[in-house]
Amino acid sequence: MGNGARAQQKRERNAKDTKKGPTSQLKSNAAAKSIICKICRQDFQVTTKQPALEQHASSKHAGKALTDCFDAPA
Repeated sequence: MGNGARAQQKRERNAKDTKKGPTSQLKSNAAAKSIICKICRQDFQVTTKQPALEQHASSKHAGKALTDCFDAPA
């Protein structure tokens, strides 16, 4: 029995101690989406900058102002 067996035993022992938590960020990403277009109800993350919101308003809703689409633009 060499050092390789000891290292394998240590890996197995440590694997029992560590508990795997949730690795998905889907719930946190969904919670971060709080900017919603009032016309088409598309949601945007909080970190979305105003130029992206302006692009959405001009491309999806031509003739509508930015304030018609969003409550408080970033």
